[in-house]
Amino acid sequence: MTHHIEHEAALSRFATTVQDHLCVLEYELSNDSMTITHTRVPPEVGGKGIAADLTKVALDTARLNGWRVVPQCSYAAVYIKRHPEYADLTDA
Repeated sequence: MTHHIEHEAALSRFATTVQDHLCVLEYELSNDSMTITHTRVPPEVGGKGIAADLTKVALDTARLNGWRVVPQCSYAAVYIKRHPEYADLTDA
């Protein structure tokens, strides 16, 4: 991982700033279930692995907290399919 990701729990998101552009993964937490709703990386800083870093940190946080994951965001769903070590976090 090459980007410093902050978990901003009060805002229900993971965030980093790259070249003055805010990049985020947003989620909703209900009981012990994290629904990843959106991953946003501005095109100006796309293609640098930022979305992957955001998703990895979110999934690692879910694992540490014992949360189930609902990948509503299409990027997160594809990430989990490509990284089977996270498949146990979902019901799919």
